[in-house]
Amino acid sequence: MGDKSNSFLSLCFRKRKCDSPSSKPLLQQKDEDLHQLLDPNTTKNKFGWKAMPYILGTESISTMATFGMTANFMVYLVREYHMEQVTAANIINIWICSYCLLSIVGASIADIYLGKFLTIAFASLATLTGMVTITLTALVPQLRPPPCILDDSLQCVSSATITQLGFLLAGLCWLGIGTGGIRPCSIPFGIDQFDSTTVEGRKSVGSYLNWYYTLSSLVLMINQTLVVYIQDSVSWSLGFGIPTLLMLCAIPLFLAGSKIYFYVKPEGSTFSSFAHVLVAAYKKRCLKLHNDERVRGVFFDASPKVDGKGNVVQSKLLLSTEFRFLKKAALVVDNEVSDDGSCANPWRLCSIQQVEEVICVVKTLPIWASGAIFLIAYAQEGTFVVSQALRMDRHIGLNFEMPAGSIKLMSMMTVIISLPLYNRVLQPAIRKITKHEDGLPALQRIGIGYFFSILCMMVAGLIEQRRRALATSQDSSNGIAAMSVFWLFPQQILLGLLEVFGTVGHIEFYNKEFPESMKSIGNSLPYLCLAGATYLSSVVVSIVHSVTGKHGQPNWLDNDINVGRLDNYYFLIAGLGVVNFLYFLSCARGYTYKASVKAVESVETNPIV
Repeated sequence: MGDKSNSFLSLCFRKRKCDSPSSKPLLQQKDEDLHQLLDPNTTKNKFGWKAMPYILGTESISTMATFGMTANFMVYLVREYHMEQVTAANIINIWICSYCLLSIVGASIADIYLGKFLTIAFASLATLTGMVTITLTALVPQLRPPPCILDDSLQCVSSATITQLGFLLAGLCWLGIGTGGIRPCSIPFGIDQFDSTTVEGRKSVGSYLNWYYTLSSLVLMINQTLVVYIQDSVSWSLGFGIPTLLMLCAIPLFLAGSKIYFYVKPEGSTFSSFAHVLVAAYKKRCLKLHNDERVRGVFFDASPKVDGKGNVVQSKLLLSTEFRFLKKAALVVDNEVSDDGSCANPWRLCSIQQVEEVICVVKTLPIWASGAIFLIAYAQEGTFVVSQALRMDRHIGLNFEMPAGSIKLMSMMTVIISLPLYNRVLQPAIRKITKHEDGLPALQRIGIGYFFSILCMMVAGLIEQRRRALATSQDSSNGIAAMSVFWLFPQQILLGLLEVFGTVGHIEFYNKEFPESMKSIGNSLPYLCLAGATYLSSVVVSIVHSVTGKHGQPNWLDNDINVGRLDNYYFLIAGLGVVNFLYFLSCARGYTYKASVKAVESVETNPIV
């Protein structure tokens, strides 16, 4: 097999040395010394699952800490800071969107400068700083407004001073910076511990992603129950202090595994490498690229990157057939190669590996663009679904009434049950049928998630029609429909399946398709989708609220959902989902997955059985 691969490469590539950004990391000597100090075992074998207790344990604890701090934060702002609900909701939405956008910054820092290990470590310290700051607002009375004092019109006249509000917002800023650094790096850092060039390693990566999301959902469910109960019924200082203490324990746990982690060093500025490819391709736009160019060996290629022991540390990407005009950047023209075999001007000549890395990223963007509309259904869980639950019978037995906000626990339980079931039962069975190492390819898994997203909104609309009909047909002063809140469980189950297939599928897709030097940046894209879904959901709500309710017709999103037509709003989201699904299918049909020389050798040596 090795001779076959060598002969193939000799036809496809001209072996030369290039000092472009993709082949020489742009790191200062002090950064290299720091990595040598913290990463002494860079060239050792990967320990795989042996490193997972540290990584998954740290991620579970930090997730419980971060989201335990913010799960009930709107109530904290309204009760303790005497904010209006709209103001509190805007602060929380801005914070969520900000940390989602900051994830691309944290990912870039990890892939270009610090590496994932250092980024997670420093981001954890920033998170801890933010959590300590917020906990102090609950512990120290001088850092929050005094208890509410009512005036003659029963309006609260106590409000936060600029200093108090600034201290609170400073804590949220530190928390957002830390979350933006941890979230995009934690999954790729775990994936780095497995050998993705082997079939067994890629199976382990799939299992790791499923378990990662399962544990995250379990932690979120604990936050929604135990932590929220402590904050509401015991004290805010204890409710914030417990997550802060957990975060303090998570940092030493993460550092404790430093001796067995496998470290992938940053590759330098990938964005400048992308710019080199685009500029070089534009400058050579008039050149013709024939089908036999690669056989004749006119593409420039850098020597493979090796470690101190001479082992190749980066897989060679095979030549693709898409975006052929970009390959002009690697065409060798006279006087573009120095006497020592290096490229004379990186703005005119790039290696074919650089070009293929750009193609890997560009061809994923249409798939990524479909993610925001897909997640609009997910964005409804904490808003209108809760409004529905408030107008339904929430009694369980004679003496217990389910809190309306607890309805989201059903989607979390669906994820916790379905992901291990998929990983242990369904995926092996599907693998035997499809002969594909993942069972379902990533795009098929995403497509199933999109289907569940549409079905979720359709079921939600039908259930809302029934609930509204019962609420308006009976003489009830409180507007509560004689309909059990358990009727909302089907749409919540579909929402959980949406995450199992669609959200996890997106994470799996980016981690497999992005270049090895950009794993963190690729993992930040789902968070950008979430930010886009949040903004897009707000836009749709604003448009629907302003357009409907005219000519004597009820406003779809009236404050009283028994008067409004929330079912039509759900059907509208389902319609957007159908259009988005058709767009996704058109993009997925022509998509070809990334392949590398090592991966091809592994599949041929270890076929799927």
